[in-house]
Amino acid sequence: MQQINTLLRRLPVWLVYVAGVLPAGVLFYQALNGDLGVDPVKALEHRYGELALQLLVLTLAVTPLRRLAGLNLMRFRRAIGLLCFFYVVCHLMVWLVLDVQLLDQIIADIVKRPYITIGMVGFVLMVPLAVTSNNMSVRRLGPKWRQLHRLTYPTALLGALHYVMLAKGFQLEPLIYLALIGGLLVMRLPPLQKLRLV
Repeated sequence: MQQINTLLRRLPVWLVYVAGVLPAGVLFYQALNGDLGVDPVKALEHRYGELALQLLVLTLAVTPLRRLAGLNLMRFRRAIGLLCFFYVVCHLMVWLVLDVQLLDQIIADIVKRPYITIGMVGFVLMVPLAVTSNNMSVRRLGPKWRQLHRLTYPTALLGALHYVMLAKGFQLEPLIYLALIGGLLVMRLPPLQKLRLV
């Protein structure tokens, strides 16, 4: 693990951003060329949302991975979190611009469909996290910065619930994401923190 951490320390953070953004362009290109199935817009929307969830899980897993496995990804956590927000924005924009398009219908869906309501609440909570993910905000907010970024926890739970409620019928994949996020959040409870599990 020490050798892996040494290699990770040499990896520039900008490379994580570049590698993280690339799938967005590839998926969009595939959608344009009809390589994402009969409904490329829905497929693109789903893929972006799934990538956002995967990055969210990874963001939550950074601390447990360091304390339990010795894998140190802390210097990449901000980049992972911002990439997660990027894919949430992509997911949202595909829904707004390519899928629904009509403002009246968008508002009606947000109000009437609980899974969309939950998804939008999660997005709104993510905005201040993304805006303050910079060194200047850390300095200006001081201890309040850490308190603000605890919004990551309800945001993660809302994202997982959004996916579970979106799924039609019984599907295992959304439940796996919910279980992973729920487990990573439970590990942050004070009794487990005292046991130094996270």
